[in-house]
Amino acid sequence: QVQLVESGGGLVQAEGSLRLSCAASGSISSFNDMGWYRQAPGKQRELVAAFTHAGSINYADSVKVRFTLSRDSAKNTVFLQMNSLKPEDTAVYYCNIRNYVLGKGPVDYWGQGTQVTVSS
Repeated sequence: QVQLVESGGGLVQAEGSLRLSCAASGSISSFNDMGWYRQAPGKQRELVAAFTHAGSINYADSVKVRFTLSRDSAKNTVFLQMNSLKPEDTAVYYCNIRNYVLGKGPVDYWGQGTQVTVSS
């Protein structure tokens, strides 16, 4: 099992900034993807940004340039710096880690979610 603890959501005005943090603990595979998804009311959950097990970072087109994903590997923690926030960024943000385990396939773990609300 993997546990994910998120922090950093809140209410901010448009063009403001927020920083989300997610700390992972437990049975973390050496090969994993880790990052953030979000889900707005009435919409499907979508990728925001994630480190891949191949060593790259994937960003949603809508957040490129504005958001930056970083990590502290020693602490199994990822950070999402969100700048120039827009009302359409309003959503519940979920931390995700996808473990790749030989012979078992990928297994997803999710945090409890943190609300980000951007007012216009």
